[in-house]
Amino acid sequence: MPRQESRYICQACGAAYLRWEGQCRTCGEWNTLVETVVREAGSRRRAPGPAAAGRRPSPQSLNSLREAEPVRIPTGIDEMDRVLGGGLVPGSVVLLGGEPGIGKSTLLLQASAGLATGAGTASSETRVAGGGGQSGGHVLYATGEESAGQVRLRAGRLGLLDGPVGERIQVVAEGEVGRIVELARELVPTVLIVDSIQTVTADELEGPAGSVGQVRECTLRLMEVAKQEGVVVILVGHVTKDGSLAGPKALEHLVDAVLSLEGERTATMRLLRATKNRFGSTEEVGVFEMAEHGLAEVADPGRAFLSATDEHAPGSVAGAALEGTRPLLVEVQALVAPGGYGSPRRTASGIDGNRLALLVAVLGRRAGIGLGSHDVYANLAGGLDLTDPGLDLPLAIALASSLRDKHVPRDLIAIGEVGLLGELRPVPGLERRLREAARLGFATAIVPRTGRSEPPTVKGLEVVAVSNLREAVGRAIGGDPARVREVEALPQR
Repeated sequence: MPRQESRYICQACGAAYLRWEGQCRTCGEWNTLVETVVREAGSRRRAPGPAAAGRRPSPQSLNSLREAEPVRIPTGIDEMDRVLGGGLVPGSVVLLGGEPGIGKSTLLLQASAGLATGAGTASSETRVAGGGGQSGGHVLYATGEESAGQVRLRAGRLGLLDGPVGERIQVVAEGEVGRIVELARELVPTVLIVDSIQTVTADELEGPAGSVGQVRECTLRLMEVAKQEGVVVILVGHVTKDGSLAGPKALEHLVDAVLSLEGERTATMRLLRATKNRFGSTEEVGVFEMAEHGLAEVADPGRAFLSATDEHAPGSVAGAALEGTRPLLVEVQALVAPGGYGSPRRTASGIDGNRLALLVAVLGRRAGIGLGSHDVYANLAGGLDLTDPGLDLPLAIALASSLRDKHVPRDLIAIGEVGLLGELRPVPGLERRLREAARLGFATAIVPRTGRSEPPTVKGLEVVAVSNLREAVGRAIGGDPARVREVEALPQR
């Protein structure tokens, strides 16, 4: 038996101490030290390497290194494969995070069905150990939160019980990592799903499930299985109140990819992002819609976040954000109301609150539209949460439109970043955004004017280049240059 000794592990930052202390000296948190039994580092199994075989690696020049292109395993869900960079890589560890009830387990069950049927498999090169030489692979689904019967009920709602899917997805209700590792080495599945990492424990450790020591140790053991057996390991992690993954932040550094499923639980739209990906880009986004039979891929994400109603009230402006290579058109909504007693409110949903406060100040100082005594509310339709600077201009126009109770034409879109001096700055991918706007039927686009070159020309779209925020607001709420002078004459309030 390996020698065991006790350490006090901070549940907030993972620092270890020999004795209990009220406050962690590393992060300053109080009452976060929990006694945990840890093992000797040398007792953990390691994959055989050159050093173990008696050979030591020698330095090589950069241009002499040769690395094969990673093999991809398509999940059968195009939006998920887009975020992953083309599919899952054998031997990798993927962490999927999100709030409880957002649809993580549903998405993974649907991906398991695609893996089991071989949906999207391009060639035999993507078939790895565990596939049985057939077009699909086997999936081992280890659940520590639900019983096997509950997983079956969800699979029944998704229609995944019939055919080869029901045979190639094996479910085990197990929360001990040693047993999960044993099953994975015995079955060698294509993909091992652990739902969730916060419910898995190691018998050798005394810490509770979800503690720093337990999460780190369980992740390391599952990583060994992934690297040694070539199995894809997908871990499910819940999100805390402050929006970070529960457990130690070091968990994100251990895995190869970190995916995040975002969206409002009361809304239908879901976004899948990659905050870390060693085998692809972190700029792509997948768009899903929560339907009766699970998460459905959105065929036209550029249109998904635009309002479908005929009513167009003041304070609504269309904007274009760029998520990776994909432009998303979104409705920016603002409401300006007279303030009551005390400080006026500044409430933002899906938009950075600090950015909203900055635009309110710039509108009052540089565009003659004072909002200092008004309550301001801003929102992105569809439950989106974006930080694209190209949404500055539509948000500023929406605020002015709501304050003056002036409609913005439905076929007008605004794209641009607003500076502190009221100037407009260009944003990356402007032509791509404009092409998407033209495809969706917009007739006019207000964009920043740059001295270096003319704005891009897009067929079917009138591109209006403006220099500053004051001119942009005048063109948007008036529709003609004469309105610019009228806005300039507005008194500050």
